[in-house]
Amino acid sequence: MITGNIDGKIMVRRWLVTFKPFRIFVVGIGFFSLCFLMTSLGGQFSAKRLGDSPFTIRTEVMGGVESRGVLRKISDMLEVILKRMDSLSKLDNSTTSDTRRLDELSSAINRFQPAGLVERIQAIAQNVSNMAVRVEQILQNSMAAGRAVRDGSSGQCEVPRDPHYPDCPGKVDWMRARWTSDPCYAFYGVDGSDCSFLIYLSEVEWFCPPLAWRNHSSPPTVHTHTHQTTTTKRQAAFRTDLSSLLDQVGTGKESLSFMKRRMRRLASQWGTAAQRLHSKLRQRWREQKKILVHVGFLTEESGDVFSPKVLKGGPLGEMVQWADILTALHVLGHNLKISMSVKELQGFLGVPPGRGSCPLTGPLPFDLIYTDYHGMQQMKQHMGLSLKRHKCHIRVIDTFGTEPAYNHEDYATLHGYRTNWGYWNLNSRQYMTMFPHTPDNSFMGFVSEELNETEKRSIMQNKVNNMAVVYGKEASMWKQGKEGFLQILHRYMEVHGTVYYETQRPPEVPAYVKNHGLLPQHELQTLLRKAKLFIGFGFPYEGPAPLEAIANGCIYLQPKFHPPHSSLNHEFFRGKPTSREVSSQHPYAEQYIGRPHVMTVDYNNSQEFDAAIREIMSTKVEPYLPYEYTCEGMLERVHAYIQHQDFCAPEAPFPPANSSSKLGISSLGSPGPQFVLLPNSSALTWAPDASAPSAWPPLRSLRLLASQEGQSCVEACQRANLVCEPALFRFVNNKEALRGLEVQCEVVEAEVNHVYPAFSVLRRECSLQKDPLLYSCAGHSPKYHRLCPCRDYRRGQVALCRDCL
Repeated sequence: MITGNIDGKIMVRRWLVTFKPFRIFVVGIGFFSLCFLMTSLGGQFSAKRLGDSPFTIRTEVMGGVESRGVLRKISDMLEVILKRMDSLSKLDNSTTSDTRRLDELSSAINRFQPAGLVERIQAIAQNVSNMAVRVEQILQNSMAAGRAVRDGSSGQCEVPRDPHYPDCPGKVDWMRARWTSDPCYAFYGVDGSDCSFLIYLSEVEWFCPPLAWRNHSSPPTVHTHTHQTTTTKRQAAFRTDLSSLLDQVGTGKESLSFMKRRMRRLASQWGTAAQRLHSKLRQRWREQKKILVHVGFLTEESGDVFSPKVLKGGPLGEMVQWADILTALHVLGHNLKISMSVKELQGFLGVPPGRGSCPLTGPLPFDLIYTDYHGMQQMKQHMGLSLKRHKCHIRVIDTFGTEPAYNHEDYATLHGYRTNWGYWNLNSRQYMTMFPHTPDNSFMGFVSEELNETEKRSIMQNKVNNMAVVYGKEASMWKQGKEGFLQILHRYMEVHGTVYYETQRPPEVPAYVKNHGLLPQHELQTLLRKAKLFIGFGFPYEGPAPLEAIANGCIYLQPKFHPPHSSLNHEFFRGKPTSREVSSQHPYAEQYIGRPHVMTVDYNNSQEFDAAIREIMSTKVEPYLPYEYTCEGMLERVHAYIQHQDFCAPEAPFPPANSSSKLGISSLGSPGPQFVLLPNSSALTWAPDASAPSAWPPLRSLRLLASQEGQSCVEACQRANLVCEPALFRFVNNKEALRGLEVQCEVVEAEVNHVYPAFSVLRRECSLQKDPLLYSCAGHSPKYHRLCPCRDYRRGQVALCRDCL
């Protein structure tokens, strides 16, 4: 009898270890388990995004009635077994009904149909064997907790009324009612008892006080912000060999093949750039960071609509940027992990199984996480409470930018700025853009191929003066409204296109256009090196192609928009988290490059367009590439961000508490001691003899200006040949800045508004910013002058001040 009981317990333990991981997935309707079951039952799974809102995922089971019936039977059978397992997991050695319960479990197992299902479930359990080990630990802990209760510790499971943990009773009540809503609670040992609730709420989350009778030799699960608190810092060393990076990127998708081809083509330029930056930094210490790159838009869970279009003229800008980001991080010498699926993301982060209600199983194993909006949504679904605790480590690659008014969830909801893409409550500099749209975000960028002097001379000698290439790979871009200016262009130049087609020439492309079809990158480069003109149709906005054309010696001609395109008047921008007004197809080329390389004209004015073509034919230009779009420029910028941007460390308030007596505030109307007037300028700068708190960019780069009424700080700083710097708002959001600008204030109040700090001359009202998340370079109002913290910048590197490297 004793032997039989022991054998029975061993069998139960074996079945628990085998089935418990499967329960975590099936009962929780886990994403990947459903995919697996549907596939094994002959169904099909699809996750589509075409036409959906940005984060909608549609799932369809395409099997017949029989398949769905089998799936329901499996679920019902598993529920029966799981109820048995829940009771069996609480058995102790004195239980007298072991044999009867084991018989019930055996009977339930024997009823499983169809044949072979148990083997399938065992295969799944094998694939998640690490979960099985964890379940074994949970069972042992549960038995230990049960013994503690029987030994007289049950009093410790009374819900504490501790003023330091005011949310504890309410959280326990919630757990009593909802703990079965997510399998992750059972993963952490919750079994429905108050003891297990309190253990979870004190050791995994932080809502209840630690229990005196528990062993606290190991640290709480999620209380550390980063693994760096316990690991030794290592120095980053530049890399010139990309082979390990290419292996990490993987295979199986045309998008990945495209990215790897790009990496190989530019490898030598990255190597040369690394050597230049190494010399420039003079062996300065660079900390090696552990970095996760999760490319959300290429995951199957987001629909991955890009990969199938790589060879059909689809947009490549995002893949260009991601390939360059991966290469820059690798070349800078950081410890890199790359995720292209939610399963990989979960594995790298240590996400507990379930629906995302629970925090991570340990401290965040990365210093930085680069992702996109799709990846943010996936992290929200799977990281639970940990996303809020760890979001300071995240950098969002955001093509068009996110302004503070859209980023602040409550403010956006109350004031009509809520969109599908914003509302994450990040520091606005955590969003990283393709071009320097608004300084509220960090400019990440990408690279274009850089030519040596010999190549430049060869290009200029071989230019065909009457050859134009049209910027438009898809036939739809040639529809309607293009005939007039194309006819004018055709009178002067031979027109070439690179429009994708499979069998027949696209009818939208005029017969006089020599269409080469979609070209590989090296063939497109060859075409651009011959052409004199690269002409845009107005769409796509702000892609990499115009910079590549200019770098190959073309003049870029683009349409001017009257009125500027924005979310108020153009469908493309509607729903994007920005109020930016786009004055042309490529505002960066218009503003930062300009003539003679870039010409922006009204295509609806035939005389203006005709004159522009004739001017282009008589103008000679050299190939030109802005420094910030070279490999060295991007490495320099990314290095500075990684080493200096820290959104996890709390910023000390400024001015410091009780600072008025220390600052020696002068009488109203004269500059205070922190700010002095620059010679021959209306801007103020930080006083040389004033103490300068630690900041990046450093305070010596600050130039304080007042904008005109209705003018944003972006515009005000640009007019002074400066850049608005959001990191410096906290140093000018005070009365001293108002005094320095000689602003007359009858009242000074702090409020929540994305145009503050600001003042009204007419009403003599001054308003300071109450919420740092709303510091905004882009904000403007016709009622207010803005207080604008501008800064200088490095030549060819608008993202960095002169002393920022």
